[in-house]
Amino acid sequence: MEKKVRSLNSIKVSHEKKTASCITEKMSVPETVCISMAQHIGAPCKPLVAKGDSVKVGQIIGDTDAFVSAPIHSSVSGTVKEISSIRSITGGEDQVIIIETDGRQDLWQRIKPPVINDQKDFVKAIRASGLVGLGGASFPTHIKFNPKNLDQVDTLIVNGAECEPFITSDHRLMLEDTEYIIKGILATMKNLDLKRVYIGVEENKPDAISKLKEAIGNSGHSQDIEVKVLNSRYPQGAERVMIYEITGKPLNAGVLPADLGILLSNITTIAFIGQYLETGRPLTAKRITVDGNAVAEPKNIIVPIGTRIFDVVKACGGYKAEPRKILMGGPMMGRAVYSDAFPIVKNNNAILIFDGPQALIPEETGCIKCGMCIKACPFGLLPVSLAEAYERKDIERLKRLQVTECMECGSCSYICPARRPLSFMHKMAKGLLKEVASNNG
Repeated sequence: MEKKVRSLNSIKVSHEKKTASCITEKMSVPETVCISMAQHIGAPCKPLVAKGDSVKVGQIIGDTDAFVSAPIHSSVSGTVKEISSIRSITGGEDQVIIIETDGRQDLWQRIKPPVINDQKDFVKAIRASGLVGLGGASFPTHIKFNPKNLDQVDTLIVNGAECEPFITSDHRLMLEDTEYIIKGILATMKNLDLKRVYIGVEENKPDAISKLKEAIGNSGHSQDIEVKVLNSRYPQGAERVMIYEITGKPLNAGVLPADLGILLSNITTIAFIGQYLETGRPLTAKRITVDGNAVAEPKNIIVPIGTRIFDVVKACGGYKAEPRKILMGGPMMGRAVYSDAFPIVKNNNAILIFDGPQALIPEETGCIKCGMCIKACPFGLLPVSLAEAYERKDIERLKRLQVTECMECGSCSYICPARRPLSFMHKMAKGLLKEVASNNG
């Protein structure tokens, strides 16, 4: 199996892919769902329903006229119980629609496959589906697929690396929904007039690689679509890293892939396109990995969007220990949530729940100047120097050291023997630069 030689710095993490062989299950509909109006980068949606309204699966219940946005659909059939707000992960407030389900899962009568005649129809249909980046970024896909320089874009990179520990939902998708991946790729190629497609998959997924190559061969597009086997290193799945590893083109912070003639999309996003164009059913459910030493039955499971975490855990046998930390996403770049009442949103790919040592933050000690953080950084930054500059609030030094190039992958924090939260300090440093720039007008 040929693989591309790694070019950028990276780290080896314990992958913990215990659910890789777990065939995806479908969760029963919970009694209620809590659907957030803020499920994408950009302006949140406004509710289009009111308390007491009956809704069906796939019905539009939230939208906005803002440019960077995507509509939100009901994942269940039932009755709107209330419209309220919850505290977001970042500390603000998100408006939510709480729906009491009827268990029937009746489909909205307007659901039908879209009619696609050209690129404009394709982009319009993608927006109508509610699709956002499903690998974690949650950027509205219809905007990504409509760059100003589309005539200069000829390559699609499909990201199937899934380099975060524990998460296997994309792996299962590649094995179970291979046909939709190919259909999504072919539709995207046709409607955006793309000439070449690369599917990046890490070498620790040989079954998925084999399945994808077989499906590509059967499609008759072996000359246009290629599986690129990548090293199982972190952060292989990061946008900037994957583009460089596959094409050799550096993507600096602030530069869009389209500027390099490339569109990059998560493999789950592409598979959804294939499914949506066939069925017309918008984004209402998500395949996620549920794992961690506090979960009784770790598994991959398809859940209605808006399902609360405690209902997801119930479908996975409940807790086998008291949860000490709950993450949405992976342990490297995922976010901790304050309660298991928090709902699943579109870009969730995992819920990880830990008890004991895995939930504890190690005690920080003094930097020993070992340089391991520098060797770990994919872009050759100086994490320890950046942290020192942030602690001194040295704005000019932060600029010289190019803190804005940090993508907060967490490699430096993971590898640091002193357990310093370097990546977090870089995040705070970038916030400091924005604050200073704003105050200076």
